[in-house]
Amino acid sequence: MQLDLYRLSDSRLANMGATAIYQAFQTYCATFQAITERAPHRFEQQDWHGRRADVEERLELYKTIIDQTVTHIHQLLAERLCDKLVWASMKAVYSGHIFPRDDWELAETFFNSVTRRIFTTVGVDPQIEFVTTDYQSPPTPSRHKVYRSYKTPQPKADLFYEIISSYHPASHFAHLEQDCRQIAARIQAHLAAQGLTMQRLDMVKSGFYRSQGAYLVGRIQASSQIIPCVLCLLHGRDGLYVDSVLLDATSVSILFGFTRSYFHVKIDRPYDLVAFIQTLIPQKRIAEIYISLGYNKHGKTELYRDILRHLAQSDAQFQTAPGQRGMVMAVFSLPDYDLVFKLIKDHFADPKKVTRQNVIAQYDMVFRHDRAGRLVDAQSFEFLEFDQARFDPALLAELLAVAGRAVQVKGDAVVITHAYVQRRVTPLDVYIRQVDEASARAAIRDYGRAIKDMAATNIFPGDMLLKNFGVTRHGRVVFYDYDELRPLTDCHFRRFPAAATYEDELADEPWFHIAEGDIFPQEFLHFMGLPPHLQQEFLAHHQDLLDTPYWHTTQTRLKNGEYIHILPYGQRQRLYPNP
Repeated sequence: MQLDLYRLSDSRLANMGATAIYQAFQTYCATFQAITERAPHRFEQQDWHGRRADVEERLELYKTIIDQTVTHIHQLLAERLCDKLVWASMKAVYSGHIFPRDDWELAETFFNSVTRRIFTTVGVDPQIEFVTTDYQSPPTPSRHKVYRSYKTPQPKADLFYEIISSYHPASHFAHLEQDCRQIAARIQAHLAAQGLTMQRLDMVKSGFYRSQGAYLVGRIQASSQIIPCVLCLLHGRDGLYVDSVLLDATSVSILFGFTRSYFHVKIDRPYDLVAFIQTLIPQKRIAEIYISLGYNKHGKTELYRDILRHLAQSDAQFQTAPGQRGMVMAVFSLPDYDLVFKLIKDHFADPKKVTRQNVIAQYDMVFRHDRAGRLVDAQSFEFLEFDQARFDPALLAELLAVAGRAVQVKGDAVVITHAYVQRRVTPLDVYIRQVDEASARAAIRDYGRAIKDMAATNIFPGDMLLKNFGVTRHGRVVFYDYDELRPLTDCHFRRFPAAATYEDELADEPWFHIAEGDIFPQEFLHFMGLPPHLQQEFLAHHQDLLDTPYWHTTQTRLKNGEYIHILPYGQRQRLYPNP
C-alpha cells in the first residue's frame, strides 16, 4: 500500500530520507575501499591494465552512487521533495548518523552532493547543507595512528630493510639490502649537510599507489625539525627496487601536486592522514591533499570553504587573469589568490571549431586521464554566488558580453552558473619575459619535456602556443588549454611531400592534399611562438619533436599496450642513474 506522505510526520519522513542517504554513503565508502585495496596486488603483479580499470571505476563511482541516491530520494519524498523543513530535519538526523564515523567530513560532503543536485542551490543554503562542518574538532578520537614510529639516532640500512619489508615482501626486491644502504647514506648526507641529528622516523602504515609506482610516505624528526621522507618503488627486470628517496618539501609537494592523478591508498581516517601529509608540505592547502588521495568531491568542498575564507579576509576585486585572452574560455582571478576561474564563452572565434559540449567533454577526459604531472586538474563548480562589488566593472561587462550563458547578475549578486577552478600558474609566454635568461632557457627545456610527457600518456595538446602552457611556483611547465586535446594515437603525423615544381614551393596554398587529422611536425617551431634567442635552446634538446619518427615511435609503443611511466621526480634524485 502506497504511503500517504502528507500523513507521515516530518520527523519520520526526515528519518527515512536521512537513513537512505546514509546507507548510500556507506555503499560508496565500502566500494571505494574495495577498489583501493586492490592497488598493492596490482602493483606487485604489474597488472597495469587492471590498475587502469580500477582508476576508471573509482573515478566514476561517486557520480554513480549519487545518481542512484537522487533517484531513490525522488521516489521516497515524492511531493515533499523540495520541502526545506523536511530537509532541515534530514540534515539533523543525518548528522547524528555520521557522528561516530572516522570519515564524517566526507559524509557531510556526500549529503551536500544530494541536496545540490535536487535543489540546484545558488550559493549555499546553511539550512539544508553543511556549509562549514558541523564539528569544530573531530567528533571521534583517533583510535589508531596512521603511522608507525621508529626511534633511532641515525638512519640505518637494517631499519629501512625492516620498514620496506612491512609493505612488500623482501623476496620481491632485486637487491633490497643494497637499496637500504643507499637510502641510509642519502639520508645521512642530507641531515649532515644541515647539521641535523635524527631522532625518530614516522612512516604511514599504507603504501601510496599511482600509475606504475609505489610510494612509502614518512617524515624524519630531526633536531625539532620535520624532514619529509618518501621512498619511491618501481619494478625492474629482476624485481622491485627503491628508485629514489625524496627528502624536501618541494619534491613531495610535486608528488602530491595538482597536475597528478590521484593516489590509491587505504585510509581508515582521512582526516588524520591529511594532517600527517600537511606536516610534510605545510604550504599545500588541505583541499589539494584530499583531492590527491582520491577524495576529490570533499576536496572541492574544502576548496570552496577556502575561497569563502579568503574573500572574508580580502577586499580585492576579481580581475581578468594575466596573459593573452583565450578564444574559448574567459578567465578571471583575484590578484592576491592563487586560483583562476574559467568560464566557457558563448561563441568561439574562428578558427575554433569546437562546441561547448566538446569543451566540457575535454575537461572530463582530463579528469579521467593520467595527467603525468603536466595537465592541471580542474574542479567544476555550479551556481557560485559572489557580491557584485567584488568584480572589476570592466571584467563584469566583459563576462556578460562573452560568457552570458555562465554569468547572471541578480540584484547585488553575480551568479556563476558553471566554472572550472584551477590553480593559477604564470603563462609561459609571460614567464620567459619576466625571468632571467637561465630561467627562461630552463623553462623552454621543460616545455619540450612537458610535450613528451603528455605524448607518453597518449595526449597530443593540439595547440602548442606558449600562451597555453604555464609555469608553477616550483618552475614546472604545465598545460591548461584543453579544447584541442586529442589522443595521440588518433593523430596522423606526416612530413611535407616534396614539391613537384619551384612554383609549388612559392604558392600560398599547400600543393598537396591535407586530410582531417593530418599533423606536420615540421610546422611546430613556427607555431610555438618561441623568441629567436630561445629557439636554439629548444632545438638543442627537443629537435626530435619536429619530425615524424619521434611521434610514430611513441604511437607504436602506445598501440602495442606499453605503459610509459613518467617519474614524478628528476633524474638527479634517483638512487641508480641507469636502473
